[in-house]
Amino acid sequence: MPIYNAQILKIDPVETRRYAGLRNAKNFDEQSIIDACEDARLLIEVRGIWKMYDYESITQKILFDPPVIIDGKSIGKHLDACDKVICLAATIGEKIENEVTQRFKIGEYVSSMLLDAAATTAVEQVADTMENAINQEVSKQGYKMRWRFSPGYGDWPLTQQPELFRLAGAEEIDMKLSSAMMMIPRKSITAIIGLVKNTTTDQKNSSKHTHDCKTCDKIDCPNRKN
Repeated sequence: MPIYNAQILKIDPVETRRYAGLRNAKNFDEQSIIDACEDARLLIEVRGIWKMYDYESITQKILFDPPVIIDGKSIGKHLDACDKVICLAATIGEKIENEVTQRFKIGEYVSSMLLDAAATTAVEQVADTMENAINQEVSKQGYKMRWRFSPGYGDWPLTQQPELFRLAGAEEIDMKLSSAMMMIPRKSITAIIGLVKNTTTDQKNSSKHTHDCKTCDKIDCPNRKN
């Protein structure tokens, strides 16, 4: 049950620009994006956790008590041939959300938008660094790792978020779910990572894939990478 709380030293301004919907905006003040990234770095409170489970890929069953059947063809295909999975949760806390809200209330709309985008970038970076840490651990055990897959990707329904919370131990890092399946704090991530034995040829293996867009059918999303 590893707990992760390593700090982010730099928040990517390019990704922040993309999450702000400014990817194609010309002549936008670049310094304001950099400032937002620095503000976010000082406000975030990084917390993460992950747990490993045995997995039956044929039945899409995570062996826990009680067992959890993963719904959806896309997630089933993604975890095909895996015999273990990692369930993870990560958040950057509520402090930065409160600051985003406060800036909006006093009319600093651009600043609020950019800080919100920097927060999204930050939590994605936290999940990325967690993946890297997990990959180092599981490779020692003879496993290759597939990239993380979250509820809402493909046809994996958000209604399975409570099970993933339970499996990852999200409440242990003060994450909660609303009745509408919204995560609290809002800038949080849950995901599952498939593990496959290193002795097999695995074309799906790579935590560097652009996973959150390639598997998503929301082609009109303004944050889409490809």
